[in-house]
Amino acid sequence: MVDSLNLSSGKANYLFALLLLLFVTIICVAFRTDNSDDFAISRREVLLRRIGHEILLHSGDSTSRVLPVKIIGENEYQITFENELSFQPDSLINTTQRLLVKDPRASDYVVNVINCGNASVAYGFAISKNKKEDIVTCKGRKQPVACYKINIKFNPTGTNIVKNGYFLGSLSFLAFVGFVTLRSFKKRKTLTVSRLRDSFTLGSVLFDSKNRTLVINEKTIDLTATENRLMLIFALSPNKTIERSRLQKEIWEDEGVIVGRSLDMFISKLRKKMVIDPNINIVVIRGKGYKLEIKA
Repeated sequence: MVDSLNLSSGKANYLFALLLLLFVTIICVAFRTDNSDDFAISRREVLLRRIGHEILLHSGDSTSRVLPVKIIGENEYQITFENELSFQPDSLINTTQRLLVKDPRASDYVVNVINCGNASVAYGFAISKNKKEDIVTCKGRKQPVACYKINIKFNPTGTNIVKNGYFLGSLSFLAFVGFVTLRSFKKRKTLTVSRLRDSFTLGSVLFDSKNRTLVINEKTIDLTATENRLMLIFALSPNKTIERSRLQKEIWEDEGVIVGRSLDMFISKLRKKMVIDPNINIVVIRGKGYKLEIKA
């Protein structure tokens, strides 16, 4: 029986190591995903600077600078310029579409040209992978020379959502597998420990859990399956208080239904079967549970 217990413990350690390996693998995948996202963001910023550069060229400015691209919100970027400029909406739309087609995650986005002074929207348009949902107006109207900022907000692609969902789903699955494994091992361990001791000497009472009997003063008393399970719990912890909730859980959890008075009924039956020996009894510990009390 001891070998069986050691074997179960070995299996539990193996399963724990396997779960740990799976967890580490998922974390590594997550970091690889983050690194991939960082590269995609850096590449997108280069494309946005290119858009700013071509807008300056179209406005006749080949010397002033496009300032560093700013991230102003989730999936939202801002292109700013060193000097004032004018722009043609048609040119802005064509340049943006032509360059952002190189970004596989930029299928849907909204562009707003903001006046630096009062933050009003001088011009805007929306592009979608479904061309019928494009929103483009006021083409052909050249905008005056002024200080402008160009805000571009991208619609999050399903790639990140799927990856994050996969990652969280993997963690949930891992937690579920761990719970089931540990719960199963706990049950096997409890059963193995119980089988290490089939017979218990409780005062003058001999309890044989294997044969489901009590031997009191050479008189053999048979126990039902439920009475035997209850008695086994008490026998493993004599003179110790056992919570009522624990008794209900360990006796009836596999049956799916716990009836409040069932425990009291079986405790009463056990008491009657042990009444022959006044030195052993199951007593109520108010507000806590029960105790198998054995007098010396």
